[in-house]
Amino acid sequence: MSENFSNNTRFSTWRKLWLNLAIAEKELGLEGISDEAIEQMKENIHNIDYKVAEEEERRRRHDVMAHVHAFGLVAPEAAGIIHLGATSCYVTDNGDLLIYRNALDLIINKLVWAIDELSHFCTAYKDLPTLGFTHFQPAQLTTVGKRATLWLQELLWDLRNIQRARDDLKFRGVKGTTGTQASFMQLFHGDHSKIEALDQRVSELSGFSEAYPVTGQTYSRKIDIDIVSPLSNFGATAHRIATDIRLLAHLKEIEEPFEPDQIGSSAMAYKRNPMRSERVC
Repeated sequence: MSENFSNNTRFSTWRKLWLNLAIAEKELGLEGISDEAIEQMKENIHNIDYKVAEEEERRRRHDVMAHVHAFGLVAPEAAGIIHLGATSCYVTDNGDLLIYRNALDLIINKLVWAIDELSHFCTAYKDLPTLGFTHFQPAQLTTVGKRATLWLQELLWDLRNIQRARDDLKFRGVKGTTGTQASFMQLFHGDHSKIEALDQRVSELSGFSEAYPVTGQTYSRKIDIDIVSPLSNFGATAHRIATDIRLLAHLKEIEEPFEPDQIGSSAMAYKRNPMRSERVC
């Protein structure tokens, strides 16, 4: 996850987006984009000189144009066509959407693993009796496995919601200045069919089947809410499960694993603090 949100991923994603734009523009007949330019861009996706970019940003006071310049230095045949017709949000917003989607994929994979492990736990302890509680007072006989199915059910809901947010995510696409596509209308001499084809082709090259039909300069920030909301719900589930474990650990009904060299307390070595659950909370 750290790598996904790193500078290397962010700025190499920008370069991939510039490459995809150039490929699509060339395919649609835009002049001045040579095969050599495309090849140089491909070969230098990860060849990022951050010192050059930082110096150029101090000079230009513009992060995107600083990286356009840095990319052009290592791909000189493409220097004049990198970012052609695009606005900054072409790389910043589309890049963020790609990074967010990758992050959701990582979370989904981990969550599926956790659900599978917990389902085995539920099955293994389905017949082990224990007390159920209301108001944290002994109430009714249940089983350890049945109690754990409550956790499992909420994780399944979280998986559904996160997967839905991931699948609903679309590309901002190639929308030009303030979302009007005016800059691309100039490049393609008013041929709107080519601009629509450009939007679709760049989306496909970037791994999306479709783009949002309309945007402003940026994609709607309600999309960010659609992403964060199921993650917030997942956080609530994790907090609930960890709190249950901490309460049950106090009663010595369920405990976290305690490793051979683990120290429970600096002054009270016999303690078995539920440190994993505490960190989750």
